[in-house]
Amino acid sequence: GWFDAFNVFFEEALAPLFGYFAQTNLTPDLYMIGWVFTLFSKSLPLDIASRVWDVFFRDGDSFLFSTALGILRMYQSKLLQMEFENILQFLRKLPDDMDVEELFEHIKIVGLTPRKFQHTMVELVEINNVERKGRNKSAVSACG
Repeated sequence: GWFDAFNVFFEEALAPLFGYFAQTNLTPDLYMIGWVFTLFSKSLPLDIASRVWDVFFRDGDSFLFSTALGILRMYQSKLLQMEFENILQFLRKLPDDMDVEELFEHIKIVGLTPRKFQHTMVELVEINNVERKGRNKSAVSACG
C-alpha cells in the first residue's frame, strides 16, 4: 500500500537516508502516519502547513509524499547523524524556524510529479494482485 509506495520514492530520491533508516529499523509508519493523517498540521509550523495544504488540494496525494520527501531531503545530513529516538522526536515536531522557501525548493528537487506517483501506485497494485493470485493458487493446490 501507501508505505510500499513511499519506500519506492524514498529509496529513489534519498538512497543514503533510506539505507540508514532501514539499518536503524525506522519505518515510514513511525512518522508518516502523523504527517499524513494531520496533513502535516502537528509537525510543521502552521504557516508552512497551510502552504502545503494549498498545493495538496490542487495536486492530491502525491504532494503529501513530495512534502515528506522534501522534509527528509532538507534535513538529511542532520538525520544521518542522529540515533533512532532522536530522529523520531525530530520528525514528529519539526523546527519552528523552518524556511518555507527552502522546503519548497527541496520538494521541487525531489521531483515527484502527480503522474509519476499515479504510475507507481498502479504498478504496485498490479504487483500485489499478481502476488495475491499466486498465493491463492498455492492455497487451492495445497487443499486439493
